[in-house]
Amino acid sequence: MGTTSDPAAAPAWTARDTRNTGPGRLLIAVYAVFAISATARAGYQILTKFSEAPVAYLLSAFAAVVYLVATVSLAKAGRTWFKVSVAAVLVELVGVLVVGALSVFDSVNFPHETVWSLFGRGYAFIPLLLPILGLIWLYRRRPAPKRALET
Repeated sequence: MGTTSDPAAAPAWTARDTRNTGPGRLLIAVYAVFAISATARAGYQILTKFSEAPVAYLLSAFAAVVYLVATVSLAKAGRTWFKVSVAAVLVELVGVLVVGALSVFDSVNFPHETVWSLFGRGYAFIPLLLPILGLIWLYRRRPAPKRALET
């Protein structure tokens, strides 16, 4: 039937599957702040200066979407939301590393900064640290194996 025969296992699983408690709330709050600030920045840049650096401003908009997805998925419980969280945080980490490296080594093609330029230097390198902390938090709060729940 999909339920556990060990009544003590259910509370342990429930406690592990919650990513929105304790330090997770701070992580979600920081992601929410970045979602709002990146959305505002990208929106302003796209509406006022899009022709100056379209790639940079579209990257800022993409970063805003990633932060928004990470915020929502970290706040939700369940395996699917966990997987969405991992995917969003991994995309963020790859984005920060790739855009950060390109903005250092190919600065001609990145004349204007994005949220992820120079590894997030404009945001005190929080965009670089945030996905690392997020992945650590997700690893520590990963759902229990599905098999354990069905026995």
